[in-house]
Amino acid sequence: QVQLVESGGREVQSGDSLKLSCVASGRTSDTNAMSWFRQGTWKEREFVAAIGWNYGHTTYADSVKGRFTISTDSSKNTGYLQMNSLKPEDTALYFCARGDTYRAATAMNRSSYRYWGQGTQVTVSS
Repeated sequence: QVQLVESGGREVQSGDSLKLSCVASGRTSDTNAMSWFRQGTWKEREFVAAIGWNYGHTTYADSVKGRFTISTDSSKNTGYLQMNSLKPEDTALYFCARGDTYRAATAMNRSSYRYWGQGTQVTVSS
């Protein structure tokens, strides 16, 4: 089992930056892919970004490409999502997730990830 705890979400203004963290514990050595998804009110949960833990390959949703950066710190078993130039449409509950293997072709699929955190709320005001 792997436990994930997100943090860093809060209310910010449009154009601001914010960095989310996801601390993992448990059998993390069994998981080599990490991702961030988000879910706005009355919306489906959508993919944001993913990273392969071993080699750092990344995949981003078109809506955040060039503004968000996903990264990891293996020494801390922590993943991050740096979000710049935030927009009101970025408002959502942000979840981190971890899965067995990173594959670019399936990184955007929720089914690729076995473990999920409880989420951290990001609100962007205009």
